[in-house]
Amino acid sequence: MPEGDTVHRTARRLADALVGHEVTRFDIRVPRSATADLRGEEVVAVLPRGKHLLERIGAWTLHSHLKMEGRWDVYRPGQRWAASTHAARAVVGTAHAETVGFHLALVEVLPTADEDRIVGHLGPDPLGPDWDAAEAARRLGADSRAAHVALLDQRNVAGFGNEYANEMLFVRGIPPTRPAAEIDAAALLDVGVRMIRANLSRSARTFTGDSRPGRRTWVYRREGKPCRRCGAIILAGSLGATATSERNVFWCPVCQSP
Repeated sequence: MPEGDTVHRTARRLADALVGHEVTRFDIRVPRSATADLRGEEVVAVLPRGKHLLERIGAWTLHSHLKMEGRWDVYRPGQRWAASTHAARAVVGTAHAETVGFHLALVEVLPTADEDRIVGHLGPDPLGPDWDAAEAARRLGADSRAAHVALLDQRNVAGFGNEYANEMLFVRGIPPTRPAAEIDAAALLDVGVRMIRANLSRSARTFTGDSRPGRRTWVYRREGKPCRRCGAIILAGSLGATATSERNVFWCPVCQSP
């Protein structure tokens, strides 16, 4: 599942392939930006911001969001794509590389000067060069909603997704339903920052320190299985700011007792 660490790794791969080169192919396959043509422009930068990708090309930005299933692949010019062409939502190519965004939930082209319109509302990014731990803790600690819901609100902190929220709360022994205003937000975020930064260089995301398949998480998607710490059965449910934004939650009833 793409989260902040996935987006940062993707940005790094795209930057290595594209930055400094002239765009020779530009194909956006969504109605809103389908007529955009940035051929002849130079790729200036590829930046991650939380879960958003910003590809700066000339004076324009190609903005994409991976959501649940999206990804960007990098190919040699003429190389066969690994996924169906019907799944491609954006193609940016140069004389040296071809990058393809598959199953992207959001794609748009906008002036780089207008980027604040799409990412200006985001909270501090734990993988960003301007990470502000105090501001992130202030925002999270001021949220009266369930801690799990507050962690997923990108206006509080940008980059943590559902897997991180579940694992962070377990490690700190916090029930997912406890109001964020009642927890030690700074300590919770310190755990999350260490997790996401460690996973940035790993081929497989892990939270337990054990990278073997089936051993990488404490509670995420482990409902009905024994807790790795106390042996109690992991429970599952759902939480969300609204009925349409509910996400799966997993917790240990002993280690995260109310």
